[in-house]
Amino acid sequence: MTIFFRKPIEGVERPQMEADVTIVGGGPAGMACALRLSQLIDKHNRRHPDAPLSKENIYVLEKAREIGQHNLSGAVLDPRSMDELLPSWRDEAPIEAQVEHESFYFLTEKKYYQAPAMPPPMQDHGNCIISINRFMKWLGEKVEQAGITVFTGFAGSELLLDNAGDRVIGVRTDDKGVDKQGQKKSNFEPGYDLKSKVTVLAEGARGSLTKQLVRRFNLDKDCNPQVYGIGVKELWEVPSGRIKKGEVILSLGWPLTTKEYGGSWMYGSRDNLVSLGYVISLDYADPRTDPQRVLQTWKTHPLIAHFLHGGKMIRYGAKTVPYGGWFSIPPVAGNGWMITGDSAGFLNSQRLKGIHLAIKSGMLAAETAFEALVENNFSAAKLHDFKHKVDASWIKDELWEARNFHQGFEHGLLSGLFHSALQQMTGGRGLHEVYPTKAGHTRMKHLDELAADGGDRAAILGKAKGDGKLTFDKLTDLYHSGTKHEEDQPSHLVIADTNICNMRCVTEFGNPCQNFCPANVYEMEESADAPKGKVIHLNPSNCVHCKTCDIMDPYEIITWVPPEGGGGPNYDGM
Repeated sequence: MTIFFRKPIEGVERPQMEADVTIVGGGPAGMACALRLSQLIDKHNRRHPDAPLSKENIYVLEKAREIGQHNLSGAVLDPRSMDELLPSWRDEAPIEAQVEHESFYFLTEKKYYQAPAMPPPMQDHGNCIISINRFMKWLGEKVEQAGITVFTGFAGSELLLDNAGDRVIGVRTDDKGVDKQGQKKSNFEPGYDLKSKVTVLAEGARGSLTKQLVRRFNLDKDCNPQVYGIGVKELWEVPSGRIKKGEVILSLGWPLTTKEYGGSWMYGSRDNLVSLGYVISLDYADPRTDPQRVLQTWKTHPLIAHFLHGGKMIRYGAKTVPYGGWFSIPPVAGNGWMITGDSAGFLNSQRLKGIHLAIKSGMLAAETAFEALVENNFSAAKLHDFKHKVDASWIKDELWEARNFHQGFEHGLLSGLFHSALQQMTGGRGLHEVYPTKAGHTRMKHLDELAADGGDRAAILGKAKGDGKLTFDKLTDLYHSGTKHEEDQPSHLVIADTNICNMRCVTEFGNPCQNFCPANVYEMEESADAPKGKVIHLNPSNCVHCKTCDIMDPYEIITWVPPEGGGGPNYDGM
């Protein structure tokens, strides 16, 4: 498959910057990497004042206008890695609540059944409920106070390679001031060529540079295909006492059927705020499935509606997470590069937690980069120490026990529960040492293979209209995401061949991009000139950067690349 990216402006002289370490992404993995690297350099300089290392050429690139602005999660934080990174962090970090109450429900359309206890892998007692947005703002301040330079509003547009094409030597940042036709505007500023001895990719799930790297060096040839889920989230303010501060409520079941994989969360926070959402695996069969509709329908369940009655939705967002597990993780280090966090696939799908793993992987990447700086050795063999550190850490211990978890649900909920129980008893193995899997988009069926009325899936299909109080349509939700992009710029959502959308997909799959996108980016508009009566229309300014389209498009012709630096959602308080 050919990967299409926006073409850079040709014939432009680009500013050059030299770097020792460039970290792409200001999320948990990237900031933990930067902070740990600073700590190690400080310690080294105290011990070796005659041979100090400098922090001046260590940079973090963050595509958002402000640190934390694009960060979204549930989020319950396993504190393990933060205890290692900053032992006194609890005294100053913005923790919303400690988990004190937990409950787990199985939902049918009208009823619910509460489990006598929280399933062991899902237990959160003692963990921390946080706003990942506020948490990253705080951690970013720590990084800047430590003397590391963070460039906000700068997206990495492409990797720089040496003349032989087998070593990553840095990152090119995005051009600013380019119009929709790809021409320079009066405020044009060329991107920088940031030449780096070590490039650390910490872009989150389905990172665009990581995708380039994987395709360039065929890194996934010996891996299971990565599988993803999408989490659609709202932040609510509810009447006092409705949901306790520190309370965690999880559910399985309705509105999903036994053929889809997913579940919900509700986390009680301070000031009567509640984080709630639904995560659905992006390997469902019915192209009419709409994750935003799933969330809206779930809120109408009598149990959930009771919790939210009299409340107010104040924020909205969506993001994808990697579900594939240990056998989907590609090589994480090579000639000039390392991959961390969700970009690599360090997420425990059994616990649905990845922040602590992202932080730990960032720390281990920092330790590898530090050793390379001390030895002045940036060879592939040296950076491969990162993989050895991961294998020797509790990252592998945790992920190994869940290595086949998501794959066990390949044939639906009931068989998945059987496999997960068996895996619990066999240390994560189950029936097979390695469960096979397929990329999620390959499971999507043609419309003529499905019941015309949706059958038992009817509750999750099509777009939600919303009542404006409990449920909302996509545009209303989108408004509450704070999303903003420069309108006059090239589309950062690139469709390789729109004829496939207009001629084939419209009849084969019914243009599922209209459904799986949680932000109404893709629309099929009526057109008298179109052979099938409709043509694809893009609203790229709506994009919340979840990258679901890049993942779930059945033809693999949609490519997500970063927009002009700074554009995107504003997940304040999320």
